[in-house]
Amino acid sequence: MIYEDFATFTKDQEHLISLNHGPNYVEGSLIMKKSPANNWRSSFFSIHDEAKVNSLASKHGIIYSLEVVKYYDDFSIKTIDEELDEMFNELSFKSGFIFKKDVTFVDFLNRVRTEEVKLRSEGFWDVDHHPWLNLFVPKSHILEFNQRVFVDIIKKESKSSGPFLVYPMNRKRWDYKTSAVICEEDVDIFFTVGLLHSARNVEDGKVLDDQNKRILMLCDELGIKVKQYLPQYYKTKEEWMKHFGNKWSVFEERKAKYDPKMILSPGQNIFNFS
Repeated sequence: MIYEDFATFTKDQEHLISLNHGPNYVEGSLIMKKSPANNWRSSFFSIHDEAKVNSLASKHGIIYSLEVVKYYDDFSIKTIDEELDEMFNELSFKSGFIFKKDVTFVDFLNRVRTEEVKLRSEGFWDVDHHPWLNLFVPKSHILEFNQRVFVDIIKKESKSSGPFLVYPMNRKRWDYKTSAVICEEDVDIFFTVGLLHSARNVEDGKVLDDQNKRILMLCDELGIKVKQYLPQYYKTKEEWMKHFGNKWSVFEERKAKYDPKMILSPGQNIFNFS
């Protein structure tokens, strides 16, 4: 399903993940001129449909795709269409821009592999640099993040073809006792953003790395308290302490208890400071 308005797009995403018997999978992505509807993560659209979607993206500069998956089996096959229609009737996607596809469970799980085989044959899969930036963004700032990052930086600078992902997550599904760090904002929903860049050489990789760092600096300046998922840009103990927040002391205690010689995970330089 395609959206022209980001606020409507995120509202529908939040609605879907709140349903008791809703979809099994919800993901959102950006579609722009340099980041077309089909990409290496998923080639969902037919040639005709992709042209239709990409044309809309060219008109607006940026649009938003909402991917929803609902599993069914021999018992639910008779009611699955009715369930989907009922679910989609509550959404506000652009009229005429809903596209459906029926695939096996294995094909859905293996969709990236299918694209990998295709891209390998064309010599486009093996690139040396993947300067990805994965963030958790507070719900209260996701609209601002869209304008200041997705529109003003990613779209305007057009340095990468992505893909670029954005979708909500339920806080209650995260175990606070683990060391994983999510947004500190005390609301039920936060968003995950994935800027999945690929670069063919060191120079291009550095350009995208620099862009990632500027995005992090901008969020800090705007007071958008993002959390890096799989952090790669922290260089000092103070930065790691800020990342873990009130979990730092417990994290430090666990490190001393279970890895006192600091053998594990030296690459992140959390405790192995140079």
